[in-house]
Amino acid sequence: MKWTRCVGLAVVILFGFTARAGTVRVAAYNVENYLDQPTESRPHVKSDAAKAKIRETIRAMNPDVLALEEMGSTNALLELRAALQADGLNFPFWEHITGADTNIHVAVLSKLAIVARHPHTNDSFLLDGRRFRVSRGFAELQIQADKHFTFTLIAAHLKSRRPSPEADETEQRWQEAKILRGIVDEHFQADPNANLVVLGDFNDVKDAASIREVTGLGRFKLTDTRPAERNGDTAPNPNPRFEPRSVTWTHYYGLEDTYSRIDYILLSPSLARDWLPSETYIPTIPNWGIASDHRPVVAGFTTGQNE
Repeated sequence: MKWTRCVGLAVVILFGFTARAGTVRVAAYNVENYLDQPTESRPHVKSDAAKAKIRETIRAMNPDVLALEEMGSTNALLELRAALQADGLNFPFWEHITGADTNIHVAVLSKLAIVARHPHTNDSFLLDGRRFRVSRGFAELQIQADKHFTFTLIAAHLKSRRPSPEADETEQRWQEAKILRGIVDEHFQADPNANLVVLGDFNDVKDAASIREVTGLGRFKLTDTRPAERNGDTAPNPNPRFEPRSVTWTHYYGLEDTYSRIDYILLSPSLARDWLPSETYIPTIPNWGIASDHRPVVAGFTTGQNE
């Protein structure tokens, strides 16, 4: 079995084992301050109504592996896990890490066995002569999909778009994205056919420098799966330079009353051949905003060997 080191946003790396074809669904969901205890900077705990709506949304997706952003303490994660189990959705395996931001965390729930853990909580970069740590760290897990198929999941949450008194927040986010892309490139250097899924709350729009950094260029450019609502939209964009006008927003920003796409699932060229567009979407849940200011994204791929 091949095991490779990696860090970054929620990344899944799959290896070309001979396997019976199956389907794996991975999802990312920013659950907006899922706190069971207030913190100095985040004074409100998650309401029962919000928790119930989050569970409803997760049940609708029914993912095999779920990366969570803005999770509270370990106790908060275990409370969500137990509540989902009571609702009939069992995630026996989990991970929770703490980065530089000690208020909110990256976490993972998995139906599939976690066979190795390699958390990254001290990645850093220099900006304007100061050293910064990646805000939320990266959770790295090796996951066994079945006896013939293993993949690696890395989950993270890039710097928010809120202004920072320490440095320009756009630059901070770009530096975190550079760390991610550097790790992705390490995998391509080790194995040009590495199958990668990069997903999470990237906190920026498609044409931003940070997103272009993660996506990359040339032979190893990642494919944007662009999950959208299953509302019947099938028409192409009248301008062929742009994506179809399907509904893809994932985040609502109340101050500006704007909706934007800042949560992504990206695939490496190799894995893009096993991508299942029919299993890739944004769930449409009534009163979705009770749960979070984000909507989740989910994508499916097969575990069959690439041709």
